[in-house]
Amino acid sequence: MSDPVLYDTDGPIATITLNRPDKLNALNADVIGELDRRLAQAAVDDSVKVLLVAANGRAFCAGFDMNDEIEEGTETPLEWLPVLRRDHELTMRIWEFPKPTIAVVQGYCLGGGCELAMACDMIIAAEDARFGEPEIQYGSGPVTLLMPFLLGQKKTNELLFTGDRINAEQALAHGLVNKVVAGDELRSTARDLALRIAPTPLPILRLTKQALNRAYEAKGLRTAVDANVDISALINGANTPEQQEFDRIAAVEGLKAALKWRDSRYGAHR
Repeated sequence: MSDPVLYDTDGPIATITLNRPDKLNALNADVIGELDRRLAQAAVDDSVKVLLVAANGRAFCAGFDMNDEIEEGTETPLEWLPVLRRDHELTMRIWEFPKPTIAVVQGYCLGGGCELAMACDMIIAAEDARFGEPEIQYGSGPVTLLMPFLLGQKKTNELLFTGDRINAEQALAHGLVNKVVAGDELRSTARDLALRIAPTPLPILRLTKQALNRAYEAKGLRTAVDANVDISALINGANTPEQQEFDRIAAVEGLKAALKWRDSRYGAHR
């Protein structure tokens, strides 16, 4: 079995690469644990000036692996809370990573994957990138509520109430990403940006990152995203008839059948 997360360095650039392409790089416990380890490794390596967060395959990350949740049978808010706190803490470790971070995004960038990308300081997107937080369609909600601070309140309201996705050009227009490039230029463009940052002394990069994060946190970002975890546990544990039916279909017929049933509820209005 291949490693779920890859790590390499090239001069002043470290790259963490999600490596579950057959699962659209969905996040599970193994991926989260390895991401934690690699983030800690890059944080203390003073030769690393910039961190790239990338992914193999046709998607950056389709979100959290729902098969794990179905198998574990997580239902009540008290059962959901430690799971969501773990997921939230991972995203915020990227947010507070002490060096500049760049998400390198192709294909689907959804749910928890979208949150990982938003937690990075910059996002370079391929033309086929698709961003969104479709959790409401599953009867759940975003774990780390960064979007209102990065995208603006009205557009965030639209995306979180509908579960809709936006393409790369729309994400650029709304300020969610820094640049959109052809797929074959994605990695090189992200590397070029990292190399433009890297000549700055590391202490200056650290302090600048700290100042930028404090500016957002002075607006209430940290308080909002921390408070949201408790609400997410209540949403996930609401156990509505729709949630029960989705879980029943997934258990009996598989996740693909459950997703097809879910899409049929929304399809006429898409």
